[in-house]
Amino acid sequence: MIQKTLVVGPFQCNCTLLACEKTKEAIVIDPGDEPQKILSAIAAEGLKVKYLLHTHAHLDHVGATRKLKEAGHGSICLHAGDKMIYDNLPMQGQMFGMKMDPAAPVDQFLEDEQELVFGEHKLKVIHTPGHSPGGICFQVHGGKEVEQLFSGDTLFQLSVGRTDLWGGDQDLMFKSIRNRLFVLEDEMKVHPGHGPSTSIGYEKKKNPFFN
Repeated sequence: MIQKTLVVGPFQCNCTLLACEKTKEAIVIDPGDEPQKILSAIAAEGLKVKYLLHTHAHLDHVGATRKLKEAGHGSICLHAGDKMIYDNLPMQGQMFGMKMDPAAPVDQFLEDEQELVFGEHKLKVIHTPGHSPGGICFQVHGGKEVEQLFSGDTLFQLSVGRTDLWGGDQDLMFKSIRNRLFVLEDEMKVHPGHGPSTSIGYEKKKNPFFN
């Protein structure tokens, strides 16, 4: 599988391109900013983007989505629980002193346990509300690679997401992590929305919020 992570924007969001080596069919997870940087990476690999996926709708994870869509790349996908946050992208920007264009319409609302296919790979949606009402993680598998989890801003290396933004709920987030993520294999690699990667087993043992 082709895999490339780009750190974009002032909030240093991890935007990841995943693609099937055989078909070049691809997904983009959390296109948060710097659309030209993302478009250049897509072009360099000759990818055909099928889905623009979002772990949640905070501005640093959706800021480049409109530009990628306008360039002809992929269906915009989001959990319906974050629609209100997504639709208020310009207001989000104002709160951080940034000018944001209105969000492009969502093409598909994702549901818990839904599976998406790109090339010879599959991705499963895991609803993990708490950081935001529609927060989701993506479990990717297929081929010979070890399964991977893209955790957005729910679970970080030795930390967890903040819950003082729109619709945040700390108790619900801890429940999501314990009941939806910590039940996964210890060996599963976790790629957060910001910062370095980790694993489920490491976080179960070392994360100070759970020990």
